[in-house]
Amino acid sequence: MTTGRRPPTEEERALFREAVAGAKPIVPDKVHHEPPPPLAVPAQRKRDEAAALIESLSPAPLDLSLEGGDEPNFLRSGLARTVLRDLRRGRWVVQDHLDLHGATRDEARLLLGEFLGESLQRGLRCVRVVHGKGLGSPGREPVLKGLVKHWLMQRAEVLAYCQARAAEGGAGALVLLLKSDRPRTR
Repeated sequence: MTTGRRPPTEEERALFREAVAGAKPIVPDKVHHEPPPPLAVPAQRKRDEAAALIESLSPAPLDLSLEGGDEPNFLRSGLARTVLRDLRRGRWVVQDHLDLHGATRDEARLLLGEFLGESLQRGLRCVRVVHGKGLGSPGREPVLKGLVKHWLMQRAEVLAYCQARAAEGGAGALVLLLKSDRPRTR
C-alpha cells in the first residue's frame, strides 16, 4: 500500500537526529482505567417483586380471594358451583401445564388444542394454561388472555376454569378442570 510519500533520505534522518539530540522521552505518570460496566439490573423483576410486596401487605378480603372477585372464571352449565369453588381453592392438583409466552395467536390456538387433546388422552383432569399478563405486548395489554378464555369456553372437554392462584401465575394463568373420559361406575 502506497501513501504517496517517499521515505526520508539519510540526510533528512541525520538532521532529525541532530534536532532531537537533547530531548528526553516523556514518561507518563498517570494511568487511565475504564471503570467496569455496571451490572445488569433486572428492572421488570424488581417491579414484579415490588408489586407482589405491596399486594401482600394489603391483601384483598379473605372471602374475595377464596370465592373470586373480578378474576376470570367459567363453569359449564349443569355443574354445581362447588366445582368452581374447589378449583379456585386449589383442591384439584395441577397435573401439567402449557406456557404460551411468545406464541402468536395462531400458534397459541394450535398449541392449546394439542395440549387439551394430549391431556385428555393421558387422563389428566386438572391443568394450567399460562397465557401471560401482557407486559411484553404493545400497550402492555394482554392479547392472548381474552382469546384463551374464549377458546376454552368453546371446548366441550373444558368443564370449568378460573384464574390461577398467585403462586401459579395469578392473572397470567388459568387452571382448567377437564372432563373425564373414563366411564362412571356405581
